[in-house]
Amino acid sequence: MKKNICVFCGSRDGNNLDMIAKSAEIGRELSYAGFGIVFGGGRLGLMGAVAKAAIEANGSVIGIIPKGLTSREPIQQQLTELFVVDDIIERKRLMIEKSDAFLILPGGFGTLDELFEVWTGIQVGAHKKPIIIANWGNYYDQLLSFLRQADEHGFLNGDHLKGAAVINDVDAIVTTLKKSLSH
Repeated sequence: MKKNICVFCGSRDGNNLDMIAKSAEIGRELSYAGFGIVFGGGRLGLMGAVAKAAIEANGSVIGIIPKGLTSREPIQQQLTELFVVDDIIERKRLMIEKSDAFLILPGGFGTLDELFEVWTGIQVGAHKKPIIIANWGNYYDQLLSFLRQADEHGFLNGDHLKGAAVINDVDAIVTTLKKSLSH
C-alpha cells in the first residue's frame, strides 16, 4: 500500500527562490519514490510548488482545505483527491489521519501550528509517525535553538527534541522516509 507523506509548508513563496525550487524538487522526488502527498490544497506558495511538481511527476496528491480558505487560496487543480472540510482543526485531523510521515518545509503560523501539532502527538503518544524538518537556508535555526533553550530550562524532556529529524538535503529526506516507512 502506498505511503503518504504530509507536507506542511507556506502558502506564500517567501523571499528565497531556492526554497521554491527545492519545494518543487521534493514534490517530484517523493512522487518518483512512490510516495503519495497530502497537503493543504492550495496552488500558491511552496505548497503549490510541491503539489504541482508531484502532479507533473504523475504522483498521487491529496489536498485538504477548510471552506473558509477557499475564497483566499485558489485550490490546486488535477488533484487525486480533494477534501473541503469545515475548519482548520478538521483539516489537521484529516491530514494526520491520512499520512504516514510528516515533512515540514519553511512556512508561517499555519506551518508552525501543524509542526507542533504532530510533534506534540509524538510526545503524548498519539502517534509514532516520523517527522522531518527541512531546514533550508537555516530557516528553522532560531526555532530549534529556542527549543533547546526550553529543554535547558526544564520545560522539555531532551527525548522530545529527538521526535523530529532535521535534514536539509532532498535526497537524504527521501532516503530517510524510505527507511523509516519500509516496515
